[in-house]
Amino acid sequence: MATIALSQPGRLSAMTRTLKKRAFPNASASVLSIVVFGLLGYLAWLMVDWAIVSAVWTAENVEACREAAGACWSVIDARHRLILFGLYPFEQHWRSTLACLAIVLTVALSCAPMLWTAKRLSSLWIVGFATYYLLMEGSLLGLVQVTTDQWGGLSLTLFLFSSVVLIGMPMGLGLALARRSSMPVIRAGASLLIDFIRSLPLLTTLFTAAVVFPILLPDWLQGDKIWRVIIAFALFFACYQAEVLRGGFQAIPKGQFEAGKALGLGYWTILGRIVLPQVFRHALPGTINMVVVTFKETAIVIIIGFFDILASANAAFGTGEWAPYYLEVYAFVGLIYWAFIFSLGQYGEYLKRRMTVAKH
Repeated sequence: MATIALSQPGRLSAMTRTLKKRAFPNASASVLSIVVFGLLGYLAWLMVDWAIVSAVWTAENVEACREAAGACWSVIDARHRLILFGLYPFEQHWRSTLACLAIVLTVALSCAPMLWTAKRLSSLWIVGFATYYLLMEGSLLGLVQVTTDQWGGLSLTLFLFSSVVLIGMPMGLGLALARRSSMPVIRAGASLLIDFIRSLPLLTTLFTAAVVFPILLPDWLQGDKIWRVIIAFALFFACYQAEVLRGGFQAIPKGQFEAGKALGLGYWTILGRIVLPQVFRHALPGTINMVVVTFKETAIVIIIGFFDILASANAAFGTGEWAPYYLEVYAFVGLIYWAFIFSLGQYGEYLKRRMTVAKH
């Protein structure tokens, strides 16, 4: 190979040289760097002492929280089921756990390059989502039925996230193709819809679906509140994803369309066999970013009355016994968000590096 990656000791040596060059170039900068690093080290120790060393961990020691100098993780030990499962029946939590694992596994498998075909990915998500829904609802599997108004916590957050991605992705592709249509009416309609939805805040879109539509529509057309919100959320996702895919289309040379036509291939064959695989390849980093943003924005549904993980967290310290320990609850919820978002973000960076290497 023309270039060989640095070994681990070589990387550490390069990092050391860079640190010396940037942090200790002269005497005054060295003093300032020592002060800053010392302050950061002190703050890190305070955080470790509060979160680990002086913390109280079990619900049996809740009385010690009043005198402890550190965090009271007893609230997580005592209320974690409420945070993770919301109002879902206690004795059925195993179903909610398996459903969450099904969605997490679906997202993880979606990152495997061997599954990067339209048929495989769509099949994977349909199976994963169906498994999730059947376990959560239960009646079709002969289990106790649990209606959507009893779903909550992390389970509801994952349901909203997976539903929006599953429905919004093909909608986004359809809008992107419509915006590139040679028919003026379709192209103008798609452009108007995309620009209109993107000009509205997500909260406005969800509030309209949850509150305004029931006023305007007849009872038989209203449907379940959660599905109205999911469809509105998916449309919002689709409009932004359509722009991501449009950028992918613009990266494809027009000569590839012309070459396909010269070979006698039809429009859909050119699109499916030649163009779309390249479009999704170019749009993958942006798509990962959209997925990350969507996962974070699921927290907005708390405002329109859904018992998502953030609402469950508020309920977890809503009693008098646990009210002083809201910071620990929010830290726990923040850690959950961080775990999902950091993993997806790192995967996006991996895709960028993979694409860069492939180009060279």
